[in-house]
Amino acid sequence: MSSTSFIDLRSDTVTKPTAEMRQAMFEAEVGDDVYGDDPTVLKLQDMAAKLLGKQAALFVPSGTMANLICVLNHCSQFGSEMILGDESHIHLFEQGGCSTLGRVHLRTVPTQQDGTLRIQDIEQRIRTVKDDAHFPRTKLVCLENTHNRMGGKVLTVEYIQSVGQLCQQYGIKLHMDGARLMNAAVELDVDPAVLVECCDSVSLCLSKGLAAPMGSLIAGTEEFIREARRLRKVLGGGLRQVGIVAAAGIVALTQMPKLLKLDHQHAKLLAQGLAKLPGCKIDPEKDVQTNIVFFEIDSQKIQIDASAVAQSLEVEHGILIGVSGKWKCRLLTHYMITKENVEYVLEQMKTVFEKNRI
Repeated sequence: MSSTSFIDLRSDTVTKPTAEMRQAMFEAEVGDDVYGDDPTVLKLQDMAAKLLGKQAALFVPSGTMANLICVLNHCSQFGSEMILGDESHIHLFEQGGCSTLGRVHLRTVPTQQDGTLRIQDIEQRIRTVKDDAHFPRTKLVCLENTHNRMGGKVLTVEYIQSVGQLCQQYGIKLHMDGARLMNAAVELDVDPAVLVECCDSVSLCLSKGLAAPMGSLIAGTEEFIREARRLRKVLGGGLRQVGIVAAAGIVALTQMPKLLKLDHQHAKLLAQGLAKLPGCKIDPEKDVQTNIVFFEIDSQKIQIDASAVAQSLEVEHGILIGVSGKWKCRLLTHYMITKENVEYVLEQMKTVFEKNRI
């Protein structure tokens, strides 16, 4: 079976460029972006800055680099510390780059089921004594919207503003890992700029649900972006005729957000169907808000674990899903997943579960 024959729910990063993206890439006007003269990149960055309500924006190759640049930029002083969730993507899935490359100390806060960090938990971890040589200096708080590990949960405008007020009170910066920020904006039906109004920096991924082949954007003040450009260069992210992929990014920002609502509907339909399967533990109303679906296998009812379920679906039914623990699976919807695909997946999941009931 060829890779194109699979129904791929492992991630929204598996999305392929749309026909409109491919045409835009073919026709893209390009220049040398390290010199700052690629017109398509400049157009994309200007669009992103306006979309996010910031003074300027910068195109970078990946979301990991975007977050790393922002953290290094905010925490440039020796002995800096950042506060972030213990289930955050920056903490778990970016190879500890902030500490490895930036020598930034990470201080974690318990992540709540809704993706938030409790305000009192953040405040308790802020180093209030600035001149005590025993401690690092708190420079930054990082949030994540939507929250990956918490199942695509959405942080509300009110919550983000409350964290922003706390940061302002203590004179520290706020960064938003907005890899799936557009999913949050669509689900809340708010302008993305409103979501990050009180954030000093934001990263936005183009290659997840927005379906571009690569790239992320950083937005902030003009001064912040000037320094971010320098950091991008030293990290090896300065590209040349990158307008070819920036053209796909323009389509991603202008055309793909309107499809995200359908992705969310498909995820909720998927969750509702899974909830009906004996041995599948999921609460559709509580657990699923956007395009990420986690479910747990009840080991008292099903005799195979998550890896075995995923293998059976792949080998026997042509379905790819993610495994997030011994008994936990992850599925993500995206524009390449149709309602018919969801219905087929549910049928085959039912077959696998019934075949392996205790």
